[in-house]
Amino acid sequence: MNFVIATNVLLNQLLIAQKALSTKTPAPYLQGIKLEALQNEIILITSNADISIKLHIKDDSLRVDIPGDVLIPGKYFVDIIRKLEGEQLELSVIDQNILRIIAGDSDVTLNLLNVDDYPELNFPLSDEPIKLDSKIMKAIIRQTTFATSTIENRPILTGVNIRVEDEKLSAIATDSFRLSQKNITIPKSTDHMNVVIPGRSLDELSKILEMNLDEILIHLNHKSILFEYGNVLFQSRLLEGNFPETSRLIPNEFPIVIKFNRDKLFVAIERASLLSSKEGSSSIVKFNLRSDNIVEITSNSPELGKVTEKVYPLEQVVGVPIKIAFSSKYFMDALKTFVSDEVYVKFTGEIRPFVIEGNSDPGLVQLILPVRTE
Repeated sequence: MNFVIATNVLLNQLLIAQKALSTKTPAPYLQGIKLEALQNEIILITSNADISIKLHIKDDSLRVDIPGDVLIPGKYFVDIIRKLEGEQLELSVIDQNILRIIAGDSDVTLNLLNVDDYPELNFPLSDEPIKLDSKIMKAIIRQTTFATSTIENRPILTGVNIRVEDEKLSAIATDSFRLSQKNITIPKSTDHMNVVIPGRSLDELSKILEMNLDEILIHLNHKSILFEYGNVLFQSRLLEGNFPETSRLIPNEFPIVIKFNRDKLFVAIERASLLSSKEGSSSIVKFNLRSDNIVEITSNSPELGKVTEKVYPLEQVVGVPIKIAFSSKYFMDALKTFVSDEVYVKFTGEIRPFVIEGNSDPGLVQLILPVRTE
């Protein structure tokens, strides 16, 4: 194998491919990047337990003199290419198992892994994929994956449930203490979908979507889901099991509705949480809607002190006074997902779940379970 390519072209693709490199595995070959040099393109393949990535590289700077395929130690290869100063580099195989890299004044050799050990990976494309605007896909990921569970005792909750039916796509995530749901309208699809994708896989996909291309295609098969984005094929395994039915958890009627400036509400909760007696997701603050329409957000720590923050609703409050306690982290996480400057917090009772919605975020609902403090 022997080819020449612009250093920055190869590096940019390697930075994408490395997202599927396995760093902790008893199988050394999964720590490698499979590189195939064809007549007029290069293919990079990486894979770990959750995701696999396949990249097709075609560029005016590419010249393949001798085709071939190799398996390169991934971490070292990326680090080397990142540090090279030459604008162009030449890669060639010498003595059958050594990769030689020449760029500028640098001449590096790297021992290769056995390419025959690498598993045969399939990236099946469906005839009629679901098409989405890539910015919408990125927003869906940002607005849902944070609510997935980090505890592995219920693996199904570590993923996002994606459902497609007719002209509606729903993405739902819950860790059983909070829930995030995003509904969007899509062109009518012939394929219905009801799958659960690991949240970590979607977070890695979101980083690739920084390329700012217009469209992403979604291909589904029985055990995996494949996202086609430009020259990138990004495949994720699916989680097995039944995702809980969450539609009945979101109330339809809200006797208490309060409209807030999102940023002012966020800052008030953040300040109140500073003196909460607990940390992390257990940092509890109390919310009190007074009869004079002023909201007090408080926290109290016997060892530290007490905080009281007053927040003024933007409109006359619908409903009666209410006192409720919740995780400040969960509330702030939810507020971060909105682009709306103004949000509605809707309550059904002091010990029942409440939701947050925004005018500029159609189809987005954040639900949080309150905390009993007495």
